[in-house]
Amino acid sequence: MTPDRAYAEPARVDILGVRVSAITLPQALDAIESWIAERKQRYVCITGAHGVMESQHDETLRAIHNQAGLVTPDGMPLVWMLRLLGYSRTKRVYGPDLMRALSELSAKRGYRQFYYGGDIGVADKLAAALSRTYPGLDIGGTLSPPFRPPTSEEDAGIVEQINAAKPDIVWVGLSTPKQEYWMASHAGRIEAPVMIGVGAAFDFLAGRKAQAPLWMQRNGLEWLFRLSQEPRRLFRRYVWIVPAFLVAASGLLVRHAASAFWFRAIQGLRRFTAR
Repeated sequence: MTPDRAYAEPARVDILGVRVSAITLPQALDAIESWIAERKQRYVCITGAHGVMESQHDETLRAIHNQAGLVTPDGMPLVWMLRLLGYSRTKRVYGPDLMRALSELSAKRGYRQFYYGGDIGVADKLAAALSRTYPGLDIGGTLSPPFRPPTSEEDAGIVEQINAAKPDIVWVGLSTPKQEYWMASHAGRIEAPVMIGVGAAFDFLAGRKAQAPLWMQRNGLEWLFRLSQEPRRLFRRYVWIVPAFLVAASGLLVRHAASAFWFRAIQGLRRFTAR
């Protein structure tokens, strides 16, 4: 964020109960820089249709999203929804893209990073890859948690290790909804001003998994590529959850169009009777 440009809080739009940020990547960077400058403690949910639909039957997850500093539209279906609801300038703020852009900015500004999550060794590979791409990137540490829930003593040790590194940004790669629960439960305990849940970005940027081609990302077809790569793990998400989102979102758009119609009709009637 340049010193002469004031930060403006982006609009939050209710999409099936989840308040999604109508935002662009530069706006997300501005928000995060403002939190670091003010030492505010916030977390960011990078959310697609999967996160919205999981929140339909999980009130706690929905509340976690709505208490986040930002809920960025991770997939094109959410971007298209926001544009159809009147926020035409909204762009996709995709986890790997945010990580790249913020890493580049951090190398210039001196923001310190910590990477928490991924399989054993993935966070180390991620840190090494980003250090090569962005020389001067300040990395405070990495930590891959156990697959099982940690004990209270282990969790206290994790918090102590992260805080001892004094990071400005803690990247959390635990997948949805585990990473959202982790950030919310550690808000106030983790002293870093920013926590960002980026899920599979750890694997993508560490070179462990391939990303979809850009043309598929831009046209909302990334799900097809990812399903072909991990059919067993992602079958439920893409074959059931995303279609369910599209059906529910269609109903929201119909209600929005009806509300807009009646608003214009009432305004027209008022002008007519005021003559």
